[in-house]
Amino acid sequence: MRRFCYQLPKKMKQMPLQRLFLLSILCAAISAAATAQAADWPQFRGPNRDGISKETGLMRQWPADGPEVLWSVEVGPGYASAAIHSGIVYFNDYDREASDWMVRALTLDDGKELWRFKENRRIRPNHAITRTVPAVDGKYVFSIDPKAVFHCLDAKTGEELWRKNLVQEYKAKIPPWYNGQNPLMESDRIIIATGGDALLLALDKATGNEIWRTPNPEKQPMTHASPMPANLGGVKQYLYTTLKGLHGIAADDGRLLWSGAFKLNVAVAPSPLAVDSEYVFLTSGYDAGTAMFRVVREGDGFKAEKMYEMTSAEWNSEVHTPIVFKDHLFAVGRKRRGLFTCLNKDGETVWESRGQAAFGLGSYLLADGMFFILEGKTGRLRLLEANLTEYRELASAQVLSGHDVWGPMALSNGKLVLRDLQKMVCIQVGKTSTGGP
Repeated sequence: MRRFCYQLPKKMKQMPLQRLFLLSILCAAISAAATAQAADWPQFRGPNRDGISKETGLMRQWPADGPEVLWSVEVGPGYASAAIHSGIVYFNDYDREASDWMVRALTLDDGKELWRFKENRRIRPNHAITRTVPAVDGKYVFSIDPKAVFHCLDAKTGEELWRKNLVQEYKAKIPPWYNGQNPLMESDRIIIATGGDALLLALDKATGNEIWRTPNPEKQPMTHASPMPANLGGVKQYLYTTLKGLHGIAADDGRLLWSGAFKLNVAVAPSPLAVDSEYVFLTSGYDAGTAMFRVVREGDGFKAEKMYEMTSAEWNSEVHTPIVFKDHLFAVGRKRRGLFTCLNKDGETVWESRGQAAFGLGSYLLADGMFFILEGKTGRLRLLEANLTEYRELASAQVLSGHDVWGPMALSNGKLVLRDLQKMVCIQVGKTSTGGP
């Protein structure tokens, strides 16, 4: 990162010491702000929606009793995980005693609560309650609640600025086990799926006004998958998965560019993944299996061709979306006892964690050349070296309690925020000022 105020010009050397001191504070603040922005985890799967953090200087070994726990807070039953912006942690929650659905804001450093938005909503547990990650840009917080109401809040105060009830306004159907979709945030807009009257919507962040909507003539219902960004054939687009397969939607006007048929069952949780500028990876649970599509320009349109398919007995993921690293895909497989697996672009298994560890439906992220992976049944966190040849574990620690530790993780400024069904914790995984272990 570029250093600010690294050398004093001659005129500045002649300034009074008090002014120089104030100027140094200002420079430090600018530098800190730039660092904070670079380290944000502002939405589902991080700043680029790829599950990868650009942070460096993280510890490659942990103390015998595990990384330091900086704070811990009680949460309601669910898998709703954090978005982090400018040192503030935002997440969805539910208070069962008060029957309040909430969005909460805590300080990243010490877990102190800054505000909470709450709305009285009776939501009975259905394999827990909350599931999704808000999106935040420092000015707005965007969140879809379990009953498919989309909220825009003031990021500083938690005041609601506008909302859209997707069931009432777009004839959306709430998916089994409630909404599981995470809004996709861009500089001037927010992208969500509704099903019913629209396949996808682009909304103005400040007002909630529609920029465009994608027609949905077949009235395909929304799924638990989230809209994902892609650039295929030189055209910016959004990917979305319904129970009938993959869809590519133009970013400029919302028109449907292409579809790739693939039968999915019951529910779709993993989101579609652009592997590169041509290939899109699709996987899901409930015996649906996995497929790789090649999407290419054909005249004025696009053609989606299925390159290969794997049955659920061969490999699939039920909950989490894979991470692409050096042209390979890394993910926890569902039908192979939760083995963390490295697949090449052709869908061939390069290595898996068999005999080393099983992760159930645990989540994972990539940072500083390492994978952080949670065991979904136990809450043990494992640190793996990211490589293309073998499973190589660097450290592990018991940080949460089973069962069903499925929520995604978030990383910002060397602090990893993760949760189980009862609490959210923040642990120090970056090297401390003394250099760490």
